[in-house]
Amino acid sequence: MSAVSEFIAKNFKDTIRYNPDDEGSLIGLPEPYTVPCIEGTFQEMYYWDTYFTNIGLILSGKIEQAICNTENMAYLIEKYGKMPNGNRTFYLNRSQPPFFSQAVRDIFEVTGDAEWLDRMYSAAEKEYTFWCENRMTESGLNRYYCDGKDGFGRGAAEYLCKRCGLDKPNEADIEEYSKCLMSFCESGWDCTSRFDMRAHEFNALDLNSLLYGMEKNMEYFSEVLKNGKSGVWLARAEKRKLLMNSLMWSEDNSAFYDYDFKRQKISDFFSAASFYPLAFGLATNEQAEKTVACLPKIEMLYGTAGSEKRNDSRNLQWDYPNGWGCLQYIVIKGLLNYGYKSDALRIAGKYASLVESNFEKTGTLWEKYNVVTGGVSTAAEYETPTMLGWSAGIYLYVLKLCLSE
Repeated sequence: MSAVSEFIAKNFKDTIRYNPDDEGSLIGLPEPYTVPCIEGTFQEMYYWDTYFTNIGLILSGKIEQAICNTENMAYLIEKYGKMPNGNRTFYLNRSQPPFFSQAVRDIFEVTGDAEWLDRMYSAAEKEYTFWCENRMTESGLNRYYCDGKDGFGRGAAEYLCKRCGLDKPNEADIEEYSKCLMSFCESGWDCTSRFDMRAHEFNALDLNSLLYGMEKNMEYFSEVLKNGKSGVWLARAEKRKLLMNSLMWSEDNSAFYDYDFKRQKISDFFSAASFYPLAFGLATNEQAEKTVACLPKIEMLYGTAGSEKRNDSRNLQWDYPNGWGCLQYIVIKGLLNYGYKSDALRIAGKYASLVESNFEKTGTLWEKYNVVTGGVSTAAEYETPTMLGWSAGIYLYVLKLCLSE
């Protein structure tokens, strides 16, 4: 066992919280839940963080805690009609990347508990309805956005401008900048240059790949449960796949990209999001081959960056040269799905070494890292916090992958 693995095994229990009752802004949850950090920052359950944390919990033999986390997600979906960004009242106006159905599938593939799957199915169905009814655009694909207008104000606009290095907004820009901030927050990529400061006007590639994955998961769940709905989910997945191929695949740039539905044009900003269609099995073998050929744009000495290095980048925390554990996982998973095992192992090895070398220097794990210098990332938006959560989950995943060879 590596020193990092020992640290994770010793400290995972210190990220478990149990608050069944509402307390101030904190929304009570029926089961114990995992928070990203042992202390200090981020002391609530976050949506997509929890998915990647679950990966580590399952690998650590803590399947019961992963089940509790997922059941808490189902509780929030049933209560609010969506999985909020986190279990705080101020997060109720938005969700995050929809990994719930994948969390359910990961657990079911370990337990084979069809009765439990049936209970989770209704929550997954309700979440899908939320994305279709509240985040659909005229292109037929989905976007990240916000519920209500409580986040659309000068304070939100000025906060976005401060984080992104922009001048204070004019009166005419306040609502658009506010919408952009809320959309950034729902995407989890807060903030990134890939949406050109108009996150609410893009069909995000990661989101639509996740929704395709949800449709395929629901098709699979329907077959297991024999509820007669598998054909409906298959048709939905095929419809989305056709639209994504039509609007998001660039033959010229040899990868999938975000689609600017407002201006009706495809982006040319290459990021780790281009591996989401591979991670969820949407790409053809030929598309996967072309996407993998673009890997050098984001692969650095110590792992993969959030995006390629560009002159028009605002150097935000999801841009080059920052490397996030969750995106290492997406890239690696996409590579493995299409048979690029040597590339996957190379990136896994780089990230494992990065985490281990920084742990040796600092004695802890971090939210994100600089994959160019090999140090802890210190993006201008805020100081990088220490973190267990998804940093631990993905470290355990890449370590297992490396040791399996």
